Amino acid sequence: MIYIFLIFAALLAVSYVAGRHRATAVAGGDVRRLHSRPIYYGWSVALSAFLPPFIIFVLYAFGSLLPLGITQYGNTVLVLIALAGLAGLAFSYTRINPEFRARNVVEQIVRGLLLACALVAIATTLGIIFSLISESAQFFRSYPWQNFFFGTTWESQSYDRGMSQLGLLPLLWGTLYISFIALLFAVPIGLFAAIYMAEYASPRVRGLVKPVVEVLAGIPTIVYGLFALMTVGPLLRDWIAIPAGLGSTGSSVMTAGLVMGIMLIPFVSSLSDDIINAVPQSLRDGSLGLGSTHSETVRKVVLPAALPGVIGAILLAASRAIGETMIVVLGAGAMGTISVNPFEAMTTITVKIVGQLTGDSDFTSPETLVAFALGLTLFVITLGLNILALYIVRKYREQYE
Repeated sequence: MIYIFLIFAALLAVSYVAGRHRATAVAGGDVRRLHSRPIYYGWSVALSAFLPPFIIFVLYAFGSLLPLGITQYGNTVLVLIALAGLAGLAFSYTRINPEFRARNVVEQIVRGLLLACALVAIATTLGIIFSLISESAQFFRSYPWQNFFFGTTWESQSYDRGMSQLGLLPLLWGTLYISFIALLFAVPIGLFAAIYMAEYASPRVRGLVKPVVEVLAGIPTIVYGLFALMTVGPLLRDWIAIPAGLGSTGSSVMTAGLVMGIMLIPFVSSLSDDIINAVPQSLRDGSLGLGSTHSETVRKVVLPAALPGVIGAILLAASRAIGETMIVVLGAGAMGTISVNPFEAMTTITVKIVGQLTGDSDFTSPETLVAFALGLTLFVITLGLNILALYIVRKYREQYE
């Protein structure tokens, strides 16, 4: 692999220098005779020498798209990449002349590369969707979809098709319950912190508080999980759950929800702070000029203007909460149950996806394939949240404009 990257680097360097020298030579040393600047001639040769071998390398990486002999023998691939690069270099080098529109060629190649990058993102998304749908279809061929979507019991017995009960509702309830508690804790604190930093804090205080809050986003989730397991869970159990007769375990929905809420605070506060600061100062000045107080300006002018962005920040935090795993594993347990008691142990969809695919998995059994059905369900939920967010953002933006 290192030899391939060295070939690429050598091709780019040699081709770029050769293209610039060739352009200067055909212009007789007077670059004003050239259609484009010499740098564009260098890049036109470099890109022409780089793209053909890069395409071959990508096809080789996928393996099945090239003949068997090429995928097996690395020396053959190296020779083929080198020859393709030299051919591209020679072709682009020989067509350089003062009238050659090198800048237009480079811009077209770069535009094509940008389009290819966009298509890669789209193809990746389509590939994920296709894999989820195909594996989920295989799961539903061996397990009734009615029992999955409407089942209220989750009891997975590995490779035992007769005893497993794979009901979605307990996992869906745990996911939404824990996420709701996390957002109930994170959204008010994060939003009020953002309003304070954007509208009331001095530059010195803002410069100190904002980095400290953002440090929370850099803490690994496993650390939050340990914090939930060793500190928050026992405190809630000893001080609230046991005295109130609501439970006797430290692993609970409330434990995972509170710790997850702490983790989500910087997502809400930092994004909301940037959005509030983006509101034009002229709106604030106009409100204050009409006699409104600072707090009235914030409530009736700034927040309505920033509302679409704030909703986007909250939806981002919600997606982060729904997809969290480690905090739930250590803080809420792995029990698939339906209960309104926040001090009982529950679990989420993501935890069960990991559990079903961990260990010696048989990808022909429903107990393993159910992970893909759970993933598809989670994908649909997240897509629904995004569609709802777009609808709300457009509605309020039209009202404000």
